Amino acid sequence: MNFYKVTLSAAIATLSISSCLAQYSSTPPEVSPMPMKPEMTEIWEPEVTVVTPGKKLGDAPSDAIILFDGSSLDQWVSQNDPTKPAPWTIVNNDHFEVKPGSGGIQTKMKFGDIQLHIEFSAPDKVEGVSQGRGNSGVFLQNRYELQILDSYQNRTYRNGQAGSIYKDVAPLVNAMRSPLEWNTYDIIYTAPRYKASGAVDYPARITVLHNGVLIQNNTTIAGLTNYIGLHMYPDAHGDDVIALQDHGNKTQFRNIWLRKL
Repeated sequence: MNFYKVTLSAAIATLSISSCLAQYSSTPPEVSPMPMKPEMTEIWEPEVTVVTPGKKLGDAPSDAIILFDGSSLDQWVSQNDPTKPAPWTIVNNDHFEVKPGSGGIQTKMKFGDIQLHIEFSAPDKVEGVSQGRGNSGVFLQNRYELQILDSYQNRTYRNGQAGSIYKDVAPLVNAMRSPLEWNTYDIIYTAPRYKASGAVDYPARITVLHNGVLIQNNTTIAGLTNYIGLHMYPDAHGDDVIALQDHGNKTQFRNIWLRKL
């Protein structure tokens, strides 16, 4: 057989096989891309909701839930008996302070994911050392504690000082002001999610700015705050109250508000 005929036949056969394989290939044929225009990546609807910010840093925005503005503790009840009013003391229509021995207080409303602003100060009279000085705490969903403590020139265990997720994660830095000054916590809290089985789908997370300084950066919370023992997650739960702790010190609070996320 003529050499050129053999070569031509082989080439035709190869082309035929390639054509057949191309029909069944998972690789799509090349298509010339559509020219992009600026308006193709512009999203106009729905329009972003307008929220009016506070007049100065720390003031509540227009969509906030006000938990304390200096006038009353109507948004709070006794933790020992939620049917009774909060037993702590309002001072000068400006702030309130812990009434030692009366027990903690908690919100009437229940919350999950939130942005929380709270201002606090150590007692005017400096007493005690370590955990005995200006001790309180913010309990998110009534379970997970962000520590409040007078950590100004007051050494204690690092995962128990101000800004710690108590007995869990130490703050990145100590940004505490002196006892006669006010401190702020600005908190972004994401509640834990649970599977239908009750197992944790993903744990709670928290970001905290202390006096404008980042001290917890999207931190994973290991579980229920325990004074003794390891932290583990309780049974599946939904929204719950925010609680403030009575630890025997006259810690002071003012300007508390939050936004549901």
